[in-house]
Amino acid sequence: MTEPRFYRWNVLFLLLGSLAAWPRATPAQAVAAEAPPAATHYKGREIATTMHFHGAPWLVRESREREEDCKTLLRELDVRPGQVVCDMGCGNGFYTIELARRVGPTGKVYAVDIQPEMLELLKQRTRQLKLRNIVAVVGSPDNPRLPGETFDLVLLVDVYHEFSHPEEMLRAIRRSLKPSGRIALVEFRAEDPAVPIKPLHKMSKAQILKELPPNGFELVEQFDGLPWQHLMYFNKKEE
Repeated sequence: MTEPRFYRWNVLFLLLGSLAAWPRATPAQAVAAEAPPAATHYKGREIATTMHFHGAPWLVRESREREEDCKTLLRELDVRPGQVVCDMGCGNGFYTIELARRVGPTGKVYAVDIQPEMLELLKQRTRQLKLRNIVAVVGSPDNPRLPGETFDLVLLVDVYHEFSHPEEMLRAIRRSLKPSGRIALVEFRAEDPAVPIKPLHKMSKAQILKELPPNGFELVEQFDGLPWQHLMYFNKKEE
């Protein structure tokens, strides 16, 4: 029997409530770095805590495709063979693996996370799938440790709102893009109360536009066809 929609949403609320209660990655779980103190707010927005690696199964839940229409998101990204792409805040690699398939053996995907445990889960999956075009990178809260002017695309799916050092991270991402490179920013829609995600893990378009343009990015395109999320593309703003 098909379970009622309100039941599924209530389960999702409970899941996200427990995820929000988990602590940020501790120094033992993330790379120690000489970084400024973590911010709690940025431009009027409270910064959400990083999802702990114990919550990794939620990232590959069976219902994710149905709830978020991930196939449409991947189609809209228009990733092509031979490109170099970064999955920022990759977790256990839900999108990393799909991106690796799309760039093919002549391309490369950098998978960045601050929790080594997440990357170990990703490595287990890539070994099973025999994917050899993925580079796992342990970043720090203020530095993704990416090479300069390398990336055609940096994908951030439901992770930017957790950056404890947004300005430092955006500056580093900007340096990592090719002149023609772009950011694809995906965030749950704060404007829509029907999206069953805790408010702290949502962002509005207005808030996104308060944060990225002042850090050297220009909105160039957006796609509004996903069920729950914004998809907004940014290029490097000319200096």
